[in-house]
Amino acid sequence: MTEISAAPSPPYSGRTAWARNLQTPFREFLRTETGSAAVLLAATIAALAWINMDAVSYERVWHAQLSIRLGSADVSQDLRHWVSSGLMTFFFFVVGLEARREFDLGELRERSRLTLPLLAGVYGMVVPIAIYLIANAGRSSAHGWGAAMSTDTAFALGMLALVGPRFPERLRSFVLTVAVVDDLVALCVIAVFYSKDVRPGPLFVAAGIFLATYLLRRTGSRQGLVYLLLGTATWVAMFKSGVDPVVVGLGMGLLTLAYAAPRTDLERATDLFRLFREQPTPELAREARIGVATAISPNERLTQLYHPWTSYVIVPIFALSNAGIVINGGFLARAYTSPITLGIVIGYVAGKPIGIAGGAWVVSRLSRGRLRPPVGWAAVLGAGTIAGIGFTVSLLISGLAFTGDELEEAKLGVLTAALVASLGTWVLFQGTALLPNRLQFRALVGNATTLEDLVVAVDPDRDHIRGAQDALVTLVEYGDFECPYCGQAEPVLRELLAGHGDVRYVWRNLPLSDVHPHAQIAAEAAEVAGDQGQFWEMHDLLFRHQDALQPKELVGYADQLGLDGPAFREAVRRRTAAARVAEDVDSADLSNVSGTPTFFINGRRHYGAYDIATLSEAVRAAKIRAYVDSDRIS
Repeated sequence: MTEISAAPSPPYSGRTAWARNLQTPFREFLRTETGSAAVLLAATIAALAWINMDAVSYERVWHAQLSIRLGSADVSQDLRHWVSSGLMTFFFFVVGLEARREFDLGELRERSRLTLPLLAGVYGMVVPIAIYLIANAGRSSAHGWGAAMSTDTAFALGMLALVGPRFPERLRSFVLTVAVVDDLVALCVIAVFYSKDVRPGPLFVAAGIFLATYLLRRTGSRQGLVYLLLGTATWVAMFKSGVDPVVVGLGMGLLTLAYAAPRTDLERATDLFRLFREQPTPELAREARIGVATAISPNERLTQLYHPWTSYVIVPIFALSNAGIVINGGFLARAYTSPITLGIVIGYVAGKPIGIAGGAWVVSRLSRGRLRPPVGWAAVLGAGTIAGIGFTVSLLISGLAFTGDELEEAKLGVLTAALVASLGTWVLFQGTALLPNRLQFRALVGNATTLEDLVVAVDPDRDHIRGAQDALVTLVEYGDFECPYCGQAEPVLRELLAGHGDVRYVWRNLPLSDVHPHAQIAAEAAEVAGDQGQFWEMHDLLFRHQDALQPKELVGYADQLGLDGPAFREAVRRRTAAARVAEDVDSADLSNVSGTPTFFINGRRHYGAYDIATLSEAVRAAKIRAYVDSDRIS
């Protein structure tokens, strides 16, 4: 293969176009959760240290009253409750956003895949509640059963990223679905069972405003300020009704659509920016800014805006305000024999894995295999153990259900369960890692059918393929010969092919003509060269000379390759390959590809970086999956 020296280009981003256009795919979500888990742990330790050094100042700070008054109307509560019911609304909003993204773009876009994790999530709440009620049977503390039911989405995903396996990401999607079911039911439980002096009038007003928000979203309106005002009004109405208003955040997040950036919207944004470049007026600047913003789904933009704030600021503040417990020998001796503490700990540590794994097994058996987990059974059990982290919502419900010593016992149970659940998950996956490759992969990935993101399958009679035709792994790239990022990826792909003999590479054209004026003719020239049996030779030359793709230069490359010059010039002039390039572009649209380079590995879209280490790891995982499917590992 010819050596390639890339043309001058923007700084290396290390990310696919999908990740550049959609700044917070699931991989980015997990990366933030991993970091925030450490911050959350630090905040919890800080709360314990603060209250044990100076309990008076700790309580004085969080019991300080804060009021917001507008005329005769006001909202007044102490600082702890502002954090729990105010700031945490944004946290549940982000949870709703990510759940909606999985529903629209991720594993759950195939609706049948929602049924099993949803039912497993329900089982994963019923069993811990039953354990708690048994431990507290006949006691007044039985009314605190809600403290033993819900999973902390942020903490669980963060710890799973730290102690869980390198693959599959479907496990994270499974955990997210279970956790969102937990959160939604838990928030409904708060509204029904732990709200006092509920007033129907404001509750109906809140429902009406939320319905209006839903109908407005159905019209396609993207007025962020309007939605903010409607969300705030819904929150205030819920607060005035006596129902904890945090449920508003989750509801608003679930209403916010996620979708890939349409190529037509991206081209429109380019046109608007070009107009601004030609005439830099404030009006055109505003139109260009709006055009760029509207090309990205509101779900992605809002997740990017709020997710770091909720993960690194809001949830740690919640931990700081709610996790404080005065610890001494007498308290520990009393608490660890208390039915409240024991009910919460056993409910989470034993009840969650029994409920989630057992529920998934029951559903799979009753459906005769039609409904099965998207991951292997070891991963399902791991989802159950990590779901034993009930930190956020559990503390939230504990604060509503208990006071005094009972509240302290409940908090200790929540913290203990989180610690034991994390250790249990680590032990489980460390044990799984000791299994032979085939058994390990089956235990983690299972036999569920993999969703295909690549709509138009590779056709050896049509597509341009490098590598063995029967290779276990197929890597498809949608690229643009004038795209600097494609130029930067090219040497990485050559290195990947050189290091993996069982990988085949497929090139498909996606010329971004609105930003690369010579991309279309370069793609057609490569196809014309392909008609003469030298596609890959022309492909390499075009990437070697990305800054020289004028028609006369393309003719020079044809002469350099020894092609039939007159036939090449006539074919390029008459654009005989335009239909072939258009077929590639149409196939890109079907797979929601809007930028370059975009990669698919064995039919699945590759998210994130395209450096050699990341691509090699993705290829390795796809290879093991292919081996397992073909039963070629002994």
